[in-house]
Amino acid sequence: MRFALVAVGVLVTAAIITHSLQRYGLSTLAVEREAIRGWLAGDGLYAYRSPMNEAGAALPPAPALLVAPLTLLPLPVAGWLLALTGLAALALSALVIAGPVARRHGRRRGPFVLAAVTLALLAEPVRAAIGLGRPELMIFALLAADLLGLRRAARLRDRSLAALLRARRSPRVALATRRSPADRPRAARIVHAFRNTLPSRYSGDLSESSKRSRREVDTSGGGTLRRIWANGSWAGAGTGLAVTFSATALLFVVYLLITRQRRAALTALATAAVVTLGMLVVAPDETLTWYGTTMWELARPAPVSDLDNQSLAGMMARLYGFPAPPVLVWFAFGILLVAVGLIRARSAHTEGDEVAAFTLVGLTAAVAGPVTTAAESLWMLPAVLVLADAGLRRRLSVRLPRSTRRTGTVYLTAAAVGYLILIATPAWSLRWNVPALALILLVNVLPWRQGAPTLPTARPAPHRRAAIPLPRGR
Repeated sequence: MRFALVAVGVLVTAAIITHSLQRYGLSTLAVEREAIRGWLAGDGLYAYRSPMNEAGAALPPAPALLVAPLTLLPLPVAGWLLALTGLAALALSALVIAGPVARRHGRRRGPFVLAAVTLALLAEPVRAAIGLGRPELMIFALLAADLLGLRRAARLRDRSLAALLRARRSPRVALATRRSPADRPRAARIVHAFRNTLPSRYSGDLSESSKRSRREVDTSGGGTLRRIWANGSWAGAGTGLAVTFSATALLFVVYLLITRQRRAALTALATAAVVTLGMLVVAPDETLTWYGTTMWELARPAPVSDLDNQSLAGMMARLYGFPAPPVLVWFAFGILLVAVGLIRARSAHTEGDEVAAFTLVGLTAAVAGPVTTAAESLWMLPAVLVLADAGLRRRLSVRLPRSTRRTGTVYLTAAAVGYLILIATPAWSLRWNVPALALILLVNVLPWRQGAPTLPTARPAPHRRAAIPLPRGR
């Protein structure tokens, strides 16, 4: 039975990939392939224009260097290789994003992740990314890898905090915790209090336990690499690589900074700087041309007012009847959407739902960016998952009031409608800007889940009955 299910899954996946390649014809990859061939022949990377629609390559130098070996292969073979790479990236992303949902609902992670990958393959963003030969699935996987790293780093911090809580014995700890400033985060207050007030004997015990845990990690195989993988100190490298692939990924760096995840933000900036400097050494002319002029040519692949552009800029350009939107009006509404998205993402991070936080940042980047095609709206898929999970939590909980359970029904209905929009995107929905309106709505109403347990206090205050139970003075 398992062999039959695997065989059916492989056949269905191959059929979906074949249909996507035939429907979209690898048009984007074909343009980029000819541009890279001209670059290798001595012409500029951005000098090529397609004779059919005058479209030019809009690929940064770093991914262009990665795609360069595919120019030696026929276009269908190169398309299949990119499709398989994108499928592996999609599976990695589903494992990171959908795996904890399965574990939380008591389901096996493997079948749940495979079902999520299958449902994602049927969606228009994944089919467009595969059929056009675009790198959006790889960018999505890089950001999901950083999400995994941040999750591991947070887990390590929770364990360290639990060790500090178990080790305290002095009443000064509780006193320092109660006198901490109220505006500091709770976990940071407790850690700061314990670090400053623990007696020396407990600090020694903690240092010995940390050394022992490090020795256990080192002797279990892998050494330094295993320790780096376990503690998530590499978080931010994926975002840095994503920045060199797409400039809209810079919004994730801003999110890391405003949520005080400074180590990941600095790692991302350092990675992006190292890759950019490396490309300056390898291809200086193309790198300067990209960051100087080509990146700002918004209508290079297609006009901003094209129906496929479902960003705020494309919607406003079509509403005004211009080739491009009014700049001041677009900036005003775009900055407002960015502020709302980042504020809500920070709130989701505070509540412990990093998946919802990353999803809100991705949706904000998609709607506020100048050009957002179907392949660039991949963050609607985890948004549908977050809606479904939040709806199930509220619907299945017997301790919540009836109004909250009705809200769960609304979330489940919104998840079903959103997935139907992703599966079938008819032409009338593009004319009526349905995907763009859905992106704007999700940025404003996407819920987040209570992901982090409440941190224990240093010493719970004893419950005392009031001497006078009634309010005094009245």
